[in-house]
Amino acid sequence: MPSSVPPFSELIAGCTRSAVHLEMRDVYAVEKEKREFEAWRGGFRHDPADRASWWRPWLDLVQETVARGVVVQRARIVSEPVTEYIRYEHSGTFTNVAAGEQVRWLPRRHASDLALPGNDFWLFDDRLIRWNHFTGDGASAGQELSDDPATTKLCSDAFAAVWARAIPHHQYEIP
Repeated sequence: MPSSVPPFSELIAGCTRSAVHLEMRDVYAVEKEKREFEAWRGGFRHDPADRASWWRPWLDLVQETVARGVVVQRARIVSEPVTEYIRYEHSGTFTNVAAGEQVRWLPRRHASDLALPGNDFWLFDDRLIRWNHFTGDGASAGQELSDDPATTKLCSDAFAAVWARAIPHHQYEIP
């Protein structure tokens, strides 16, 4: 994949207003998350009282970004009943929320009439997209950047539509 895609930390550091993330897969098999998922499958759960043990450095980055005044939002479109992986994500999402990220969940059946892009993405300040590409089994297939105005509008509109329908994390119950 293109080596010209800067590290995520650099992209979010350039944000001044918003960083939004749309996730649309029911299973991810990203290398750095495999250990955490396997630990969860083995019974590990994050202790809400032990913030130091939570997923670092990601949560530090979110906290620093939100402290700069940037709104960080994540929307997840999920099939129901949810997969084991989505159960894992849901159980640990309280850490994202505690760091300042706003997270919502949208059951896929409520997204049928929405125009959505074909890939997960991050959209920074409504001007720069980082596409996240995945293989069929959920492994990372790299990233790609786009600042095409029509495509950034598609992503902005899609995220706004999902966000408007989605359920805040603290209200979404896994069926």
